[in-house]
Amino acid sequence: MFILGLNAHHADSSAAIFKDGVLLAAAEEERFLRIKHWAGFPAEAVKFCLQEAGITLQEVDHITIGRDAKAKFWNKVKFVLSNAHKKNPLLLDRLKNSKKIISIESELAAISGLNERAIKPKVIHVEHHRSHLASAFFASPFEEAAILSIDGSGDFTTTMLATGKGNQITVLGSVDFPVSVGLFYTAFTQYLGFPHYGDEYKVMGLAPYGKPVFAEEVRKIFQFRPDGLFSWDAGYFANPTEIKLDYTTHVPTISTLYGEKILKTFGPARQAGEELTQRHKDLAASVQKVCEEIIFYLLTHLQHTTGLKNVCIAGGVAQNSVANGKILEKTKFENLYIPSAGHDAGISMGSALYAYNHILKHKRSPAIYSAYTGSQFSNETIEILLRAKKIQYKRMDDSVLYDYVTDKLIQPGVVGWFSGRAEFGPRALGARSILADPRNPQAKELLNSKIKRRESFRPFAPSILKEYTADYFEKVEDVPFMEKVFPIKKEKRASIPAVTHVDGTGRLQTVMKDISPRYYALIDKFREKTGVPILLNTSFNENEPIVNTPAEALDCFLRTNMDMLVLENCVIER
Repeated sequence: MFILGLNAHHADSSAAIFKDGVLLAAAEEERFLRIKHWAGFPAEAVKFCLQEAGITLQEVDHITIGRDAKAKFWNKVKFVLSNAHKKNPLLLDRLKNSKKIISIESELAAISGLNERAIKPKVIHVEHHRSHLASAFFASPFEEAAILSIDGSGDFTTTMLATGKGNQITVLGSVDFPVSVGLFYTAFTQYLGFPHYGDEYKVMGLAPYGKPVFAEEVRKIFQFRPDGLFSWDAGYFANPTEIKLDYTTHVPTISTLYGEKILKTFGPARQAGEELTQRHKDLAASVQKVCEEIIFYLLTHLQHTTGLKNVCIAGGVAQNSVANGKILEKTKFENLYIPSAGHDAGISMGSALYAYNHILKHKRSPAIYSAYTGSQFSNETIEILLRAKKIQYKRMDDSVLYDYVTDKLIQPGVVGWFSGRAEFGPRALGARSILADPRNPQAKELLNSKIKRRESFRPFAPSILKEYTADYFEKVEDVPFMEKVFPIKKEKRASIPAVTHVDGTGRLQTVMKDISPRYYALIDKFREKTGVPILLNTSFNENEPIVNTPAEALDCFLRTNMDMLVLENCVIER
């Protein structure tokens, strides 16, 4: 049985394909179209998934879409009626977007040649947050677990709590739009002068430079309910009927979310280009602290109610790796799983899993620990490109390659590493990565001057061989998708300054030999030479989506000051 999952006409559009419950391929549309957070129909991702599965759309049994316009219908009606006296661009916006969802059959027909009537019976709509829940639980190793989906908003829900057992998910409770941890965090992201969709990680990176001195004031925004959920003081935010999430150009843009009460409480918003003051940093720290408190409150109640020891989390807020790193410490949960695409791209994967397991009641497949589900290219294809471009290169066997590349890293040099299938999700995990020596105190400045050109307060991440985690970090958990931040042991911080954030933490990836054999071997060779089982890892891009093809990697190399580019076994140097 083939199931094609879609996240369409929503930020981070994507497609995923499963055969008998096993994930064959998954990719975000932005990787193909080269536009961040692409929010249209994922035509190229669909074509890619079908090609990887070796089938046509006609051979697909079910097509799932992580969107259900019927979800919470009466809640929506009540919201509209209670705001009938106000102008309502939000309603118009959502109606337009709903029409696009309805047109998916015609869009699939256009790229497949099939008749719409042949496609329509295959389509299954799965509620946004149920798709998130499924992307986490059904991909996890747990037979039974508590589940939390938490983000900005989707299908009129912003937070959903559930349990999973076997192949079934039971929803326990939810929070309706507009009350939202995701929108709260985005509102302050905008207030702090970061206006673009997806800029929330900048606030998370800025927070350690401040102290949470405004936490008490920020905390007043929320009311923690005895049922384990939360509400808020709407005066701090824009009128919800006037919120506009615009996908017109397929680049998501969101209207100003903060309201007059935020301005009265915290003063004027930071303007573009304005200096980041200590006050801004302290507010970032306060917002991060309160965000964490809400997550821990939800999870504490969920654990107390269910008595379960395992928890799975997905949704945009589940990308808050600082909070994720504290969950097992701050709650009574003992095991945590977060998928590689916890954000909205994972809706494609989750909707397909929900249909296969929950609706069709099939047995679950083994847990997913690999994010390598995207495009891949052979050495022969790469050599054809390099010869056509008249690029000088050396082709090396792996036995020579790892030695050669690690020498360059130690010099020190910056290396673009393109290996195997691209990652599904926002993190580079050693397939499309830029690498540097974590021991080099100048590596951060080197990377920003040569390639990334990003804010100085944003950290770079350590990829560490899994079995050495306890030697360098104060906590030991599997972190295959770079989804958690842990404190680095004090005695180790000076030895890896390039990946130690200002607060002594690192957003780590635990690299496993059976999941990432080539990346593991490269880091292990570096360990043999330096005694350090870690490489600095950042995404292979320059203010664009992560590179997907050898041609894109080569272009990035040529327009930046990277020292070496490794395309599978082909090495290009300046």
